[in-house]
Amino acid sequence: MNLVWTDAPSPLACSASEGRFMVAMQVGADVETTHKIVRSREIEYTYSANGIGEFSLARDGLEVLNGSMRTCLPCMTRSNTGQSRREFMRQTGAAVALGAVGLAVAQTGAAESRHAATKQTLVGSNIYGWTQYAARDKKPLDVEGVMSALRDAGYDYLESTMNVNQPEEIAKFAGQLRAKGLQPVSMYTGARVHEADKAGAAVAKILTAAKVGQQAGFQVISCNADPIGREKTDEELKTQAAALAELGAGLNALGLKLGVHQHLPEMANHAREFHYDFDHTQPAVVGLCYDVHWVWKGGVMPLDGLRQYGDRVVTWHIRQSREGVWWEDLDNGDVDYGAVAKYAKAHKLPRRFTVELAIEPGTKITRSVVENHRRSREFVRQVFEA
Repeated sequence: MNLVWTDAPSPLACSASEGRFMVAMQVGADVETTHKIVRSREIEYTYSANGIGEFSLARDGLEVLNGSMRTCLPCMTRSNTGQSRREFMRQTGAAVALGAVGLAVAQTGAAESRHAATKQTLVGSNIYGWTQYAARDKKPLDVEGVMSALRDAGYDYLESTMNVNQPEEIAKFAGQLRAKGLQPVSMYTGARVHEADKAGAAVAKILTAAKVGQQAGFQVISCNADPIGREKTDEELKTQAAALAELGAGLNALGLKLGVHQHLPEMANHAREFHYDFDHTQPAVVGLCYDVHWVWKGGVMPLDGLRQYGDRVVTWHIRQSREGVWWEDLDNGDVDYGAVAKYAKAHKLPRRFTVELAIEPGTKITRSVVENHRRSREFVRQVFEA
């Protein structure tokens, strides 16, 4: 079967039936298990915290070893939501892995993160659009169902909010991802860092949570400085830039990357805040979560943004619109993603692509959320060669 393995202990038992192989593992009392997938050309082997593994047909047919928005989504199977993204941000909010078939894998969560980083391309989905579809359909948000749908469509990860108030939930969320065949990659957070007397505490709180995230295997923190309903003063922006630099340095020390994210408020007045944050910080410390559509909507052409700040890109958020209205899936439209992909490839920019579908008044919905994410995954595959 041509499996790829590394050293690890032997299983207690192995059995087969109807083409499925089940493996029972012995796990020490002091060991916390995680989840991985190992693929060959014909099969896929999955093992998880319960110590049970199974083979199934590999989705991609590749010989690889998959290493494996403020108060945020808790560790749970279901949640109700009908909020805007910012309301959602406010209200919702490792380990050694063991497995075997003759030989198996044993790694820490940090080593797993390093392995995932060696994979050239990771494609994920942000949770926000899923909450919108659930609200539209008057159904509870089934988080584990979302994870399963993403896995089956060929995604690598689900991006949710970093729970800075309950950091332990971060590790639980990482475990949920692995149990569904996904991996921890990036988390999203807001940050009120424009006030001189409060910025330091806000940064410290994020760093405390980020340490848990790093241990759980996450790689990137996408951070959107909180809007305040008006343009920030020069002094407030100076405080904010200094705080972002402090945050970036702290994340670097943990082996993580900071990607500053932007919505429309940061793009006001010729993208004044957007430019200020980067003009007053260093690329190696303060990176960019390049939300291509928000930048375009804010008046900066995507390629212009890349020419200015492409060296800061650590991760991407991608969405499409037609005639200025959000489109239900990733497809051709207002943003020329072909040109964006060509630039990213030519300049060897990081390839963590987060699909962020969303609904606004005027968005025409003709398909299910699952089908729209499946189609979007195919678009990323074709356009970004991902």
